[in-house]
Amino acid sequence: MERFTISLDESLARQFDQLIAGRGYSNRSEAVRDLIRGAIESDRQRETPAGHCVANLSYVYNHHERELAERLTGLQHDHHDLTVAAMHSHLDHDNCLESVILKGAAADVRHFADALMAERGVRHGKLNIIALEAEHHHAHDEHGEAHVHYRPAR
Repeated sequence: MERFTISLDESLARQFDQLIAGRGYSNRSEAVRDLIRGAIESDRQRETPAGHCVANLSYVYNHHERELAERLTGLQHDHHDLTVAAMHSHLDHDNCLESVILKGAAADVRHFADALMAERGVRHGKLNIIALEAEHHHAHDEHGEAHVHYRPAR
């Protein structure tokens, strides 16, 4: 096991101790290891997988922002081949949360999500991508047409 030392100011150390106590860690080392693992996994998630994916794009926006809701809906319609479903929730008098389920080529999903999150007025955008792998080809209809099923990559 490799050891290293970090320095924290008193306020940050106190907040960290409260966090690890609240999560039930027995010591700082265990908590730091989990934080590092989480950061590594988070960084891995930011890489766009090759092939196909399913994804959830969540974001908050102010519905009073001039024509923003129409622009967001227009983007979803322009990419109807990627947009599986959308849920809209009113957070307060001004802000809305949308969660959009996407499915398709990973590069196309990432490009669409980046464009939507870049719209002026969109806040707190987050994309969670799950890589898919082709399962098998088989026919379902009376014409013997084959198609591909995708499942989460292992």
